[in-house]
Amino acid sequence: MKEFVEDFLNYLSVERGLARNTIASYRLDLTSYVAFLQEKKTASPEQIKRQQITDYMLHQKKANLSPRSICRHLAAIKMFHRYLVRERLSKDDPTALVDTPKLWKRIPEVLSSGEIESILNVADGKSKQKIRDSAMLELLYASGMRVSELADLKVENVNFEMGFIRCTGKGSKERIVPIGQKARAAIKKYLERVRGKLAQSNTNSFLFLNPSGQRISRQSIWKLIKKYGGQAKIKKIIKPHTIRHSFATHLLEHGADLRSVQEMLGHADISTTQIYTHVDKERLRSIHKEFHPRS
Repeated sequence: MKEFVEDFLNYLSVERGLARNTIASYRLDLTSYVAFLQEKKTASPEQIKRQQITDYMLHQKKANLSPRSICRHLAAIKMFHRYLVRERLSKDDPTALVDTPKLWKRIPEVLSSGEIESILNVADGKSKQKIRDSAMLELLYASGMRVSELADLKVENVNFEMGFIRCTGKGSKERIVPIGQKARAAIKKYLERVRGKLAQSNTNSFLFLNPSGQRISRQSIWKLIKKYGGQAKIKKIIKPHTIRHSFATHLLEHGADLRSVQEMLGHADISTTQIYTHVDKERLRSIHKEFHPRS
């Protein structure tokens, strides 16, 4: 089974072009699944039936995994078994009759414009680290890009003249996102004063570097976001996507259309973007009151 999992992960990487972080998640989920099957003396795909799948989900529930985590595991298992059938490594798909538990869509935690400003203010400073961190935070909020996309961004991906960045999202899909004057100014300041002192060679093309002159990791960026959130005395729980969520929410609050926000976020399906429309109800109500003849 372990060999089949490796083949499946290679398929996701080479043929489907999924991001390495997504593949890493699949690896963790399927490793746990295969370990459970081995404990139950299930050695081949043909031995796996619907009962083993439901037993595994029950096992996860007893281990206090959240419904969302169980759903994520099940999604990986479903894809894996569909792959086995398609490659004729298994005759039947035991997950075909297993329903995914229904989940309420959780409204993401967002920061207000004032809270974002507070974080940007505490990150502002004259030290090399603060000049770099300020540029990263300004760019995150200006573009709504994922933390992993920021870590992978290269110098050549920033077009100062036209005012946009080109970033690569999930599934290796490229998108163009406009950025404002403040973000551009912060990046220019970082390039002029800091990056050249960090880069140890001209071959390193990543935009944001750590003190060792290497590409900064997404974990480091996340720690910095959390640190500055604490310094700004933000009481809300700040997660890696919080600034991204805030970017989308603030755009919709100020009248941006859903399709444009979807394109800037790099969502393949607009239903993913629709979770942000909760913030827009008051605006829609005021528009209706202003323009409907019988309001």
